[in-house]
Formats: sequence, C-alpha cells, structure tokens
Amino acid sequence: MVSFGVMSQLHHPPALLALEDGRIFRGFSCGVMGTSYGEICFNTSMSGYQEVLTDPSYRGQMVAMTYPLIGNYGTNEIDSESGSIHVRGFIIEEASDISSSWRSESRLQEYLQRHGVVAISGVDTRSLTQHLRVSGVMRACLTTEPITDQEAMTLARSSPFLEDIDLVQEVSTQEIYEWDPVGHEQAPWGEVKQTFVKNAEQPMIVAYDFGVKKNILRLLRSHGMRVIVVPALTPAEQVLSMNPDGIFLSNGPGDPAKLSSIHHNVRLLSDHKPVFGICLGLQILGHAFGASTFKLKFGHRGANQPVQDLRTGRVMITSQNHGYAIDEECLPASLGVTHRHLNDRTVAGLAHRDKAVFAVQFHPEASPGPHDSIYLFEEFRKMIQGSAA
Repeated sequence: MVSFGVMSQLHHPPALLALEDGRIFRGFSCGVMGTSYGEICFNTSMSGYQEVLTDPSYRGQMVAMTYPLIGNYGTNEIDSESGSIHVRGFIIEEASDISSSWRSESRLQEYLQRHGVVAISGVDTRSLTQHLRVSGVMRACLTTEPITDQEAMTLARSSPFLEDIDLVQEVSTQEIYEWDPVGHEQAPWGEVKQTFVKNAEQPMIVAYDFGVKKNILRLLRSHGMRVIVVPALTPAEQVLSMNPDGIFLSNGPGDPAKLSSIHHNVRLLSDHKPVFGICLGLQILGHAFGASTFKLKFGHRGANQPVQDLRTGRVMITSQNHGYAIDEECLPASLGVTHRHLNDRTVAGLAHRDKAVFAVQFHPEASPGPHDSIYLFEEFRKMIQGSAA
C-alpha cells in the first residue's frame, strides 16, 4: 500500500519511507541526502520539535510528528536538549519555509542539513500514525537515494533491533563534570534558588547520565542543588565516596532490562542516599528492586499525556517520551504506585515504602511544556532536606 503526502516545495528531491511490514510513504527531502534506518515512532506534540530532535532518549529512532506544520518558529541553539541530534530520521507533513519567531536563528531545514539528518516532508503523517497505532512501532528505512521500494524494505528488515544495542553507552557522558557551576547556562532560564540543607551550603546531587536532557539539569540547579554528572556505569562505591546529598537517575534510550549492572548500582545507592528518577530512571529503579518492564505497542510520546497523582488526586498534563513501562503485576511489595497514566492505566510513578526513593515515568522538566508537574523537583529537594535533618 502506498500513501502520498502533500507539499508545496515540489522542487525538493524525492524521498521514500519504507516500513518493515511493506508500507510505503513518499515525500520530499528536507534534510541531507542519504539513507538511514531505525525504529519508527510518533510524537503528538504541537511544538518542541527541536527538543525532540536533540533528546538522547530518541537515540536509534525515527520520529514522525503528528502536528501537520513543523518548523514555523525556526530553531536556535539554546533550545537544544543535548549537544547533537539523536534521531535517525525525521518525518513531517509540511515543512514551513518561514521562521516566524524573534528567537529563531535558522530554518528547520537548514538545521537538519547542518546536523546531517535525513528527513522527509510531504508525508500523510495522520495515515502513518494510525498505521503505527494498529501495527505498533517497527523498523523503517528513510532514503533519498535511487533505490527501489523492495530494496528500501529489505534495508528496514535487516536493520538491528533497538533491544540489541547498548544505546545508553552511546549517549552517556564519558567524564565526570559539574553542571554549570557559575550559572552561565542558568542565566537565560532564571536564578538559582539558595537552599540551605547542611553547613549553609547547597546540597550536592550526583546525576547519572543515561541520556540526560539539559533542562533536567537546569531544573535541579534552579532548585538550589549543586549537580555533578557522572557516566552511566559509574560504580556505586565511587559515587558514595563523593558523599552526595542525593542521587538523580536520568532519562535515556533503549531497553531498561538490559542494564543489569546499573540496576545493581542503584540498589546499593538507595540504601544510603535519597534517589529521584525520571523516565528511564523510573524503569531502572523498578528493576533495582525486583520489578520488570515490558515494551509498549507504540509508546507514550508527546506533551499532552494525562497523569494522576494518586497521593492527592490531582490530574496533570505531562510530557512523555518512552517505549517501555513497569509491569504492575510483577511489582514488589516494597514499591508503591504514586502516579498513573490515565489513557492506558500504566504505572507513571513509584515510591519505595521505607526508603527516600521515588521516580516518575513522565518529564516534569517538560521543555517547552507543560509545567504541571514541575513541583516534583521541589519534592526531591525537601526529601534531601529531611534526610539531612
């Protein structure tokens, strides 16, 4: 079956998107020329396309944006969530030639080309999204080269499964560093809150980088915490020797079940320090205490995901980007569910019943939004403060 999108920029070179199940979509190149492959998924956000492109959690994936017009406010360097683009391909319906924002530094097409991204526009993304909702995420090939539909499908079917790749090691820092100690990164986003936990100093947090987004580090910093970022495989003993006040577990890509050495480190750390996790951090925390995870059919990716805080009854709209979820049927007695996704009732938050340990499946830092759940950073700060008292 072939689906055709509509695009006014007919002078752009043709491009082809082939799914491993044989579905073909045609359009026009709006990035670099070439061929790419990866697991295809969709994101329902109306804005934030630059944050999507630079989110390390998308490593190894192609992303289709469901909102029909992408690129209308351009791109700029400050909105990037990491130092590079991580998506393997970008699929949109209509690429705007106009960057209508005072913050814009370049058009989306220029940004994609500068960063070497194969991208396609003119695709019927509504049809593509409906197909993925029914059939589930799958491997795909995106190409601008003169190959046949069958050749493109063969490339998609021969590409590696994400479960077989250690994506966390591809995106994690290789060195320990302190995030923005003098406030240069923080300045455009607001002042750092002065927090006194012990010895009239800001509490020191060790943040495990499994593919951390910059805005998470900004929010930890703005809530009055000194942030030391460490590689994903840093041993628990090394972290404890730094004598941190708390541990943060970041978002990241890939299958959480494959990270057994990280599970072990987190279990050891939780015996000594308060722990807060986001997204992959929640899944890792679950595995550390004996829970298991499963792959969702098409994941939760977008800025309009409803979540209920079961502790208060409050319902929030959240930003999410994940393809795995905690298996509640296998949840150990030591962990309690604190938040629930209201679309499919999956676990969206966990807390340990006896330890200062909690995590959420969504993104409370939510750049560019929504900000309903930003209070969780304050909860982490108060948890640290309570542990230090």
